[in-house]
Amino acid sequence: ANAASGIAVHDECKLKFLELKTKRTYRFIIFKIEERQVIVEKVGEPAQSYDDFTANLPADECRYAVYDFDFFTKENVPKSRIFF
Repeated sequence: ANAASGIAVHDECKLKFLELKTKRTYRFIIFKIEERQVIVEKVGEPAQSYDDFTANLPADECRYAVYDFDFFTKENVPKSRIFF
């Protein structure tokens, strides 16, 4: 579907995000705009780290990204949050 900007989001973007959110298939997803469409550029396997994620971001180009962050609370309870 096209947003007000005229940029479409490829169906693969939605599918990969749902896989990350519901099945935890990926640690991160990096998206980029190519020919007036948002596409998936890279997915990170669950074992990959935040450093792996940042290493895949170009220094001089814009990207959209989603990262599944695992952590422990002060009470030592495991939690996960998805950051955009």
